[in-house]
Amino acid sequence: MDDKYKLIALDLDGTLTNDQKEISKDTLKYIIGIQQAGLKIALASGRPTHGVSHIARQLKLDEFGGYMLSYNGGKIIRCSDGKILANHCLDLDLIPVLYQYAKDAGQSILTYTFDAVITEDADHELVKHESFLNGNMPIRKVTDFVEAVVKPPHKVAIIGEKEPLDKIFAELVQILGQRINIYRSAETYLEIVPAQIDKGKALSFLLSELNMTPKQLIAVGDSYNDLSMIQLAGFGVAMGNATEAVKQCAHYITKSNNEDGVAHLIQKVFFHAEDKKTIDLEYFNSLMQNTLMSTLGIKCTHLSEGRVEATMPVDIRTRQPMGILHGGATLAFAETLAGYGSVFLCDENEIQVGMQVSGNHISSAHEGDVVRGIATIVHKGRSSHVWNVDVMTGTDKIISSIRVVNSIIKRR
Repeated sequence: MDDKYKLIALDLDGTLTNDQKEISKDTLKYIIGIQQAGLKIALASGRPTHGVSHIARQLKLDEFGGYMLSYNGGKIIRCSDGKILANHCLDLDLIPVLYQYAKDAGQSILTYTFDAVITEDADHELVKHESFLNGNMPIRKVTDFVEAVVKPPHKVAIIGEKEPLDKIFAELVQILGQRINIYRSAETYLEIVPAQIDKGKALSFLLSELNMTPKQLIAVGDSYNDLSMIQLAGFGVAMGNATEAVKQCAHYITKSNNEDGVAHLIQKVFFHAEDKKTIDLEYFNSLMQNTLMSTLGIKCTHLSEGRVEATMPVDIRTRQPMGILHGGATLAFAETLAGYGSVFLCDENEIQVGMQVSGNHISSAHEGDVVRGIATIVHKGRSSHVWNVDVMTGTDKIISSIRVVNSIIKRR
């Protein structure tokens, strides 16, 4: 098992749990397994503590010494003894202001006590959904929200329609930006927490408490409020269902929350289930949807250390007007195979960048054929990979022999 990492921070909704808000048996098994091996787990969520606690118990964080970072990191609890390590709340004088903004826009507002959701709009569907997300947390209907909030809350949420929330977001940032932090965790949901509170800062504090460095942290999430911890981590991971901004910031994209993405990640990093031996080609090809590779009809059929095979149809997408395979499509095909191969060989902190391609076109393929490419590595250095790619017809007649050089660089 990889001992490079010591702490893994997991978002809950859209990450650890599937769309039914459940943790799959496989995911639970792997999380228990890595804790038994000594890794620490931190649940980092926008949920209130009540909504995180039942998942912490399911994962046995009390037994293995894990942590809960609720309210987007506003409250940090050590599960082994329940000790509160950090606790940040909104000032009470902000409540009337936030309430008025919500009501003037015709939207709903809510906050939490230790064990209940407080709101004037108990029948609102989004309020009911918030209760469901937090383990069917009781909803307490009040007649005057401002008077009902008697203690400084960790978080206030304004819920409703996208356009009014967009306006509220922009205005609150402008007038209260020095005192609050606002997250758009969904189009219908604004989370308001104290200034300087986010998952990244909370994890920085926790790492310091544990005498760990960010390089020893894996952080996994799917939404905008996960960006700070993904950018902090030595290995930042986006779920397959994550927003594009999160994917762009991540070192690695795992499967979706409905495909056991967390279990898949743990297998890859800690148990090396894909370590230069096998790979799920169906899943791998699915990652190429809406890219040049799928546009050209390229399909990977074999991927192993030092060897890649794939097919590409000769059709309207890849042929010249006279019906024969386009030389440019052939070069793109070869670069794709070599790129796949280098990605497979790279360490998790490396990326490959195409540097040079040169090809000899020997014969042609005609419309209706499906060409096959075989890439084999010629040189594997620390800073470059050199590949030979042979492209041939369905009857194994050689079409092109192509040399591809990829530069291997460290992620920034």
